[in-house]
Amino acid sequence: MESDGVAEFMEHRPRLFSLAYRMFGAASEAEDAVQEVYLRWALADRGEIANPEAWLTTVTVNLCRTQLVSARARRETYVGQWLPEPVPTGGGALGPLGTVEERESVSLALLTAMERLSPIERAVFVLREAFGYPHAEIAGMLELTEANTQQIFHRAGQRVRTGKQRFVVSAEHARTMIEKFLQAASTGDVGGLRELLADDVVSIADGGGKVVAAKIPVVGGDVVARYLSKLRRFLGPTARFDFAEINGDVGLILIQDEVPAGVLVFDFDEAGAIATVRTVVNPVKLSAVMV
Repeated sequence: MESDGVAEFMEHRPRLFSLAYRMFGAASEAEDAVQEVYLRWALADRGEIANPEAWLTTVTVNLCRTQLVSARARRETYVGQWLPEPVPTGGGALGPLGTVEERESVSLALLTAMERLSPIERAVFVLREAFGYPHAEIAGMLELTEANTQQIFHRAGQRVRTGKQRFVVSAEHARTMIEKFLQAASTGDVGGLRELLADDVVSIADGGGKVVAAKIPVVGGDVVARYLSKLRRFLGPTARFDFAEINGDVGLILIQDEVPAGVLVFDFDEAGAIATVRTVVNPVKLSAVMV
């Protein structure tokens, strides 16, 4: 019976991790939550569980809601800019990402914006937006009324989708632009960088106080071009950049001495120019890219 319980849990585990990751924006915290859910599953009377998927989903989302309170408190004292933990998604780590909407649901842009939400807003938004649960089922999981979940979802959507619109470009365009970006940045070509950047481009770096990184966003084409042209100064002789699908987008993994040392992810504007550069170099946040 126990082995059957393990096999059944493992069948649902990828979806539970995907849910927990969207709740936290952190792979390490999502792993801890899923492990706790497994312990509760192992101790539960599974004969009384009519719908394992619904039970596991409910336990996961409510556990994440509770833990998100302390996680957000830690982020209030975070040094510098906070960005989600990047996850390589080419192998399906966060579920199917075959549509624009599915890729958007795990983008660093959306996960960062979701920091504006309360734990209950985040739970409703993730369950509805990313997993497509009906409001009636969400209400049952979160012990709310269906009308409540509809109102919360509407409010959460308004709070998340403020500010500059994120445009989706083809993977081919993204790779071409990133290759040009690498060439210009690695040679200190300020002019070449400036040609790739939108006028209102924003560069956000997350070093967590452990690695040197700008503690506030760098804004504006000319300023960002000069800032990013200095990237080469921080690269050792063995450094290289590998292309990878990161959170549904084309991105770069910085490898130093054969160890991942950073991740860069790019957003583009309607003209195809680079609108946002998100750089994660806090080593604590790179566990998911340690391959």
